[in-house]
Amino acid sequence: MNVLNLLFTKDGLIYQITKNKSVLEEKSYFVDEESPKNFISEKLEDVLLKQRYDEVSVISALNHFTLMPEGFEDHDSGYQLIAFNAPVDKENEELMLSVNKKFKVQFYYTFPKSFYQKIKDLSIPVRFNFSGEKFLNSINNKNNKEIHINLYHNQCEFFAISNKKIILYNNLDVNSEVDFLYFVMFTLSKIGFGINETNFYVYGETTENETFISELQKFVKNLKVVYDNVPNKNFILN
Repeated sequence: MNVLNLLFTKDGLIYQITKNKSVLEEKSYFVDEESPKNFISEKLEDVLLKQRYDEVSVISALNHFTLMPEGFEDHDSGYQLIAFNAPVDKENEELMLSVNKKFKVQFYYTFPKSFYQKIKDLSIPVRFNFSGEKFLNSINNKNNKEIHINLYHNQCEFFAISNKKIILYNNLDVNSEVDFLYFVMFTLSKIGFGINETNFYVYGETTENETFISELQKFVKNLKVVYDNVPNKNFILN
């Protein structure tokens, strides 16, 4: 079975084509100063028409989201809740829901309607998910207080977990590794996570963000790089 895996980040698109869980092809596209206005949309079209697929799996790491307890049913307020974190354009954003039963939370998130429609127009089975839910489902929580950080290209998401309960989740643009390091340290102080009692776990684009990791190691006693993305094995897509 040919499966197309798509990951959308704030400035990029990563795709994988797999057959029976073997990666046949993988490529990343990122917007830069010279990219045309509809760069990601055009690349998405190219990928969708590249070959015939049996299924599409879509993961959104776009930082238009909100986190709620499992069982929250006022879906009509989803846009309004997300608007507390990021600007929302109802006309151009599809409201989506991802539920994580492991930690009993659910994510409302929005996904560009133009992308949504292009993918649905293939008329084949499509699975949509939010990166936070996908990441959370892969976490093995063992200790009292933990910070799990998933690094992307110029972006990251992280969870603060205590006694198997989600204390905080955020998805941030990382224009400066130093700024993000400061944000993490500031967050720890606000939620009562002491540096020496907190275990840090890092995943994703660790090579690309090695400066951040080396700086974090100067302050953090317990830090482990769990997974480093390598070609044909993007953590969040598998």
